Amino acid sequence: FPKAPPPIIFDQVHSWTLATSQALDTIWRMAKGFVMLAVSFLVAAVRYFRRLHLYSGHKLKWWIGYLQRKFKSKYFHSYISLFLSVEAEVDLLSYCAREWKGETPRTKLMRKAYEELFWRHHIKCVRQVKRDNYDALRSVLFQIFSQGISFPSWMKEKDIVKLPEKLLFSQGCNWIQQYSFGPEKYTGSNVFGKLRKCVELLKTQWTEFNGIRDYHKRGSMCNTLFSDAILEYKLYEALKFIMLYQVTEVYEQMKTKKVIPSLFRLLFSRETSSDPLSFMMNHLNSVGDTCGLEQIDMFILGYSLEVKIKVFRLFKFNSRDFEVCYPEEPLRDWPEISLLTENDRHYHIPVF
Repeated sequence: FPKAPPPIIFDQVHSWTLATSQALDTIWRMAKGFVMLAVSFLVAAVRYFRRLHLYSGHKLKWWIGYLQRKFKSKYFHSYISLFLSVEAEVDLLSYCAREWKGETPRTKLMRKAYEELFWRHHIKCVRQVKRDNYDALRSVLFQIFSQGISFPSWMKEKDIVKLPEKLLFSQGCNWIQQYSFGPEKYTGSNVFGKLRKCVELLKTQWTEFNGIRDYHKRGSMCNTLFSDAILEYKLYEALKFIMLYQVTEVYEQMKTKKVIPSLFRLLFSRETSSDPLSFMMNHLNSVGDTCGLEQIDMFILGYSLEVKIKVFRLFKFNSRDFEVCYPEEPLRDWPEISLLTENDRHYHIPVF
């Protein structure tokens, strides 16, 4: 049998094994502690950067929203202003100085007329109105809406949406099918449906504006409405039809020998407007297309809407026709709106 190793060798192996085990245990504890410390640090770092990311994201989102609102508001209003058919207020005398330069007799007359408006009538600003053949209707309707003026008394008693059919079926006005929508020149069997939509829009918008008590809110809504050419066109055609309806009503009264306002006697005395059909064919159908409202049309408009339309006719300065009203004898409780014109063709809105 082989001899057993001496005891000293077993002691040396045991010592070496124990030392190695202790060393490995120490290294493992150190490594474990380092790993746990690293993991703790990593978790803390992740939490920190997560909170920083959330905070930074929140602040970044706030700043982006803030800048978007600022730029959106700025460019939205700039964009809208490009299409406004009634521009913002400008100083009256500054506008006059810009538009009427030189020393011609007409230029001097206009400058004096504007000075008269500023000093005597206390008109400080003016709102320029888009120059087209609807501008008289636009100037009047803009002020009715912006001032929150209520419906005429006769409109409160009737559903104006049904007036196109009323003219046809109750009063036998078949000629209404020849009504022309300004530059569109639309006529035909569906004219009643088209007129009804126009009048319905007028009623809806008028009701909405009349129900708003805040002046600034009405002004903001007017800026939006009067930058939409399609809606404007429908509103003006509705106003034209309202004028035609009133002419027809008064004509029926005249046929029954009732007393009618003097302005309608003047209207029916003209060969070109001796009855509602001739008035429509020779005058009203052209409004918005080849011409605007004439003076007698302004009378009818004021009468139909029950508003006193005061017009400063600047080219008539120093004459009795410088300041006129349509109609000349409005009822006392009718609201008043003001216009100014340099030529009886195009109108602007004075701001007191």
